[in-house]
Amino acid sequence: MGKGVTVWFTGLPSAGKTTIAKLVEERLARAGRPVEVLDGDVVRRHLSKELGFSKQDRDENIRRIGYVADLLSRNGVIVLAAAISPYRAVREELRALIGDFVEVWVATDLATCRARDVKGLYARYDRGELRQLTGADDPYEPPLAPELVLRTETQPPEASAEAVLAVLDEGGYLS
Repeated sequence: MGKGVTVWFTGLPSAGKTTIAKLVEERLARAGRPVEVLDGDVVRRHLSKELGFSKQDRDENIRRIGYVADLLSRNGVIVLAAAISPYRAVREELRALIGDFVEVWVATDLATCRARDVKGLYARYDRGELRQLTGADDPYEPPLAPELVLRTETQPPEASAEAVLAVLDEGGYLS
Protein backbone atom coordinates (compact mmCIF):
# COMPACT_ATOMS: atom_id res chain seq x y z
CA MET A 1 0.00 0.00 0.00
CA GLY A 2 1.21 3.51 -0.81
CA LYS A 3 1.49 6.53 1.42
CA GLY A 4 -1.74 8.19 2.47
CA VAL A 5 -2.57 11.83 1.85
CA THR A 6 -5.49 14.19 2.27
CA VAL A 7 -6.45 16.23 -0.77
CA TRP A 8 -8.56 19.13 0.50
CA PHE A 9 -10.84 20.66 -2.15
CA THR A 10 -12.04 24.11 -1.07
CA GLY A 11 -14.15 26.67 -2.90
CA LEU A 12 -17.56 28.28 -3.20
CA PRO A 13 -20.80 26.28 -3.39
CA SER A 14 -21.22 24.78 -6.91
CA ALA A 15 -17.54 25.37 -7.74
CA GLY A 16 -17.05 21.72 -8.77
CA LYS A 17 -15.30 20.28 -5.70
CA THR A 18 -17.32 17.06 -5.45
CA THR A 19 -17.44 16.52 -9.22
CA ILE A 20 -13.65 16.65 -9.46
CA ALA A 21 -13.15 14.56 -6.29
CA LYS A 22 -15.42 11.82 -7.70
CA LEU A 23 -13.45 11.76 -10.98
CA VAL A 24 -10.16 11.48 -9.08
CA GLU A 25 -11.70 8.75 -6.91
CA GLU A 26 -12.71 6.73 -9.99
CA ARG A 27 -9.21 6.91 -11.45
CA LEU A 28 -7.52 5.95 -8.18
CA ALA A 29 -9.95 3.09 -7.51
CA ARG A 30 -9.37 1.69 -11.01
CA ALA A 31 -5.63 1.76 -10.24
CA GLY A 32 -6.28 -0.24 -7.07
CA ARG A 33 -5.49 2.56 -4.63
CA PRO A 34 -7.39 2.84 -1.34
CA VAL A 35 -9.39 6.05 -1.70
CA GLU A 36 -12.26 7.71 0.11
CA VAL A 37 -14.28 10.82 -0.68
CA LEU A 38 -15.43 12.89 2.29
CA ASP A 39 -18.10 15.16 0.86
CA GLY A 40 -18.99 18.10 3.08
CA ASP A 41 -22.75 17.70 2.59
CA VAL A 42 -22.68 13.97 3.33
CA VAL A 43 -20.52 14.37 6.43
CA ARG A 44 -22.79 17.16 7.67
CA ARG A 45 -25.83 14.85 7.35
CA HIS A 46 -24.17 12.01 9.27
CA LEU A 47 -21.55 13.43 11.67
CA SER A 48 -22.55 17.06 12.09
CA LYS A 49 -26.32 17.19 11.75
CA GLU A 50 -26.71 19.09 15.02
CA LEU A 51 -24.49 21.92 13.77
CA GLY A 52 -25.79 25.10 12.21
CA PHE A 53 -24.00 27.53 9.93
CA SER A 54 -22.42 29.97 12.37
CA LYS A 55 -18.67 30.44 12.03
CA GLN A 56 -18.14 28.28 15.13
CA ASP A 57 -20.35 25.48 13.77
CA ARG A 58 -18.76 25.61 10.32
CA ASP A 59 -15.30 25.40 11.89
CA GLU A 60 -16.38 22.41 14.00
CA ASN A 61 -17.81 20.64 10.94
CA ILE A 62 -14.54 21.11 9.05
CA ARG A 63 -12.53 19.92 12.06
CA ARG A 64 -14.63 16.73 12.14
CA ILE A 65 -14.00 16.11 8.45
CA GLY A 66 -10.30 16.77 9.07
CA TYR A 67 -10.21 14.31 11.98
CA VAL A 68 -11.67 11.53 9.82
CA ALA A 69 -9.34 12.47 6.96
CA ASP A 70 -6.35 12.25 9.29
CA LEU A 71 -7.38 8.79 10.56
CA LEU A 72 -7.77 7.48 7.03
CA SER A 73 -4.72 9.08 5.43
CA ARG A 74 -2.31 8.01 8.14
CA ASN A 75 -3.48 4.45 7.38
CA GLY A 76 -2.54 4.66 3.70
CA VAL A 77 -5.81 5.94 2.24
CA ILE A 78 -5.91 8.78 -0.27
CA VAL A 79 -8.63 11.02 1.16
CA LEU A 80 -10.45 13.45 -1.11
CA ALA A 81 -12.20 15.96 1.14
CA ALA A 82 -14.65 18.16 -0.76
CA ALA A 83 -16.00 20.84 1.56
CA ILE A 84 -16.49 24.57 1.14
CA SER A 85 -14.33 25.13 4.26
CA PRO A 86 -14.60 28.91 4.02
CA TYR A 87 -12.16 29.89 6.76
CA ARG A 88 -8.43 29.85 6.13
CA ALA A 89 -7.38 29.36 9.78
CA VAL A 90 -9.18 26.02 10.12
CA ARG A 91 -7.75 24.76 6.82
CA GLU A 92 -4.26 25.67 8.09
CA GLU A 93 -5.02 23.94 11.38
CA LEU A 94 -5.87 20.77 9.45
CA ARG A 95 -2.74 21.06 7.32
CA ALA A 96 -0.68 21.08 10.53
CA LEU A 97 -2.65 18.17 12.02
CA ILE A 98 -2.61 15.92 8.96
CA GLY A 99 0.85 16.65 7.55
CA ASP A 100 0.42 14.95 4.18
CA PHE A 101 -2.04 17.57 2.96
CA VAL A 102 -2.62 18.90 -0.54
CA GLU A 103 -4.86 21.96 -0.73
CA VAL A 104 -6.76 22.35 -4.00
CA TRP A 105 -8.55 25.65 -4.46
CA VAL A 106 -11.43 25.18 -6.87
CA ALA A 107 -11.34 28.89 -7.71
CA THR A 108 -14.50 29.09 -9.77
CA ASP A 109 -15.86 32.62 -10.03
CA LEU A 110 -19.14 33.47 -8.30
CA ALA A 111 -21.01 34.07 -11.58
CA THR A 112 -20.21 30.54 -12.78
CA CYS A 113 -21.17 29.03 -9.41
CA ARG A 114 -24.46 30.92 -9.47
CA ALA A 115 -25.15 29.76 -13.04
CA ARG A 116 -24.52 26.12 -12.06
CA ASP A 117 -26.36 26.30 -8.72
CA VAL A 118 -26.46 22.49 -8.58
CA LYS A 119 -28.19 22.46 -5.17
CA GLY A 120 -30.41 25.50 -5.70
CA LEU A 121 -28.68 27.40 -2.89
CA TYR A 122 -28.20 30.65 -4.76
CA ALA A 123 -31.83 30.59 -5.96
CA ARG A 124 -33.00 30.06 -2.37
CA TYR A 125 -30.73 32.90 -1.24
CA ASP A 126 -32.13 35.22 -3.93
CA ARG A 127 -35.68 34.42 -2.78
CA GLY A 128 -34.74 35.24 0.82
CA GLU A 129 -35.19 31.63 1.98
CA LEU A 130 -31.55 31.09 2.91
CA ARG A 131 -28.98 33.15 4.79
CA GLN A 132 -25.34 32.63 5.70
CA LEU A 133 -24.50 31.42 2.19
CA THR A 134 -20.76 31.35 1.61
CA GLY A 135 -19.80 33.84 -1.07
CA ALA A 136 -23.11 35.71 -0.78
CA ASP A 137 -23.56 37.04 2.76
CA ASP A 138 -20.98 34.85 4.51
CA PRO A 139 -17.26 35.21 3.75
CA TYR A 140 -14.98 32.86 1.84
CA GLU A 141 -11.26 33.22 2.55
CA PRO A 142 -9.24 31.94 -0.42
CA PRO A 143 -6.11 29.92 0.29
CA LEU A 144 -2.86 31.91 0.26
CA ALA A 145 -0.60 29.11 -1.02
CA PRO A 146 -2.59 26.12 -2.28
CA GLU A 147 -0.71 23.31 -4.00
CA LEU A 148 -3.13 23.59 -6.93
CA VAL A 149 -5.60 26.15 -8.26
CA LEU A 150 -8.34 24.95 -10.59
CA ARG A 151 -10.36 27.34 -12.77
CA THR A 152 -13.40 25.26 -13.62
CA GLU A 153 -15.09 28.00 -15.61
CA THR A 154 -12.49 27.33 -18.35
CA GLN A 155 -11.17 23.86 -17.47
CA PRO A 156 -13.38 20.79 -17.91
CA PRO A 157 -13.75 18.45 -14.90
CA GLU A 158 -11.64 15.71 -16.51
CA ALA A 159 -8.72 18.11 -17.02
CA SER A 160 -9.07 19.31 -13.42
CA ALA A 161 -8.97 15.70 -12.20
CA GLU A 162 -5.83 15.07 -14.29
CA ALA A 163 -4.20 18.12 -12.70
CA VAL A 164 -4.94 16.74 -9.21
CA LEU A 165 -3.50 13.35 -10.14
CA ALA A 166 -0.38 15.05 -11.51
CA VAL A 167 0.16 16.88 -8.20
CA LEU A 168 -0.27 13.61 -6.30
CA ASP A 169 2.19 11.89 -8.61
CA GLU A 170 4.74 14.72 -8.23
CA GLY A 171 4.34 14.46 -4.44
CA GLY A 172 5.17 10.74 -4.54
CA TYR A 173 1.71 9.63 -3.44
CA LEU A 174 1.01 7.49 -6.48
CA SER A 175 4.24 5.50 -6.67
